[in-house]
Amino acid sequence: MSEKLALLIATYAGLGLSPKAPGTVGSVGTLPLAFVLAYFFGAYGIIIAAIIIFAVGTLATDVIIRDSAEKDPGKVVIDEVVGQLLTFVFIADSMLYHNFENWWLYLIGLLTFRFFDICKMGPVKWFDSKMKNAFGVMMDDVCAGLIGGVIIWGVITYFNTHGISL
Repeated sequence: MSEKLALLIATYAGLGLSPKAPGTVGSVGTLPLAFVLAYFFGAYGIIIAAIIIFAVGTLATDVIIRDSAEKDPGKVVIDEVVGQLLTFVFIADSMLYHNFENWWLYLIGLLTFRFFDICKMGPVKWFDSKMKNAFGVMMDDVCAGLIGGVIIWGVITYFNTHGISL
């Protein structure tokens, strides 16, 4: 993979080059993709997209960090794309054809993912601190996304089982 292509992929078409909060910018930039995938394809669409982006993103990130002293540069936000998508995987089927009524779930998903990505708890911290390679860069955000997704799913399930429609 050429360095130019790797940079384009790793920065999610340049969103990672934002001078302020590139991770958040990359996460926000993922929301339209999550919306389309959830609306048309549900959980399967999100899972397939996340797997493909993870594989391509890992290769691109490896090219970017190979000769760099920085092993998780801020401009690499393709990991945020995968993590942000996975935040919606457990609730995607409830959003299938109902995105417009559930728009607020995207805001909750963004905040939940960014919280776990920034705070680096549990497995997120382990991958971030122990694996100083492209796989580790990607996996800490996968973990943050899955943790955030479980939290959102749990909250929605709790409210729905107690007769509170969300």
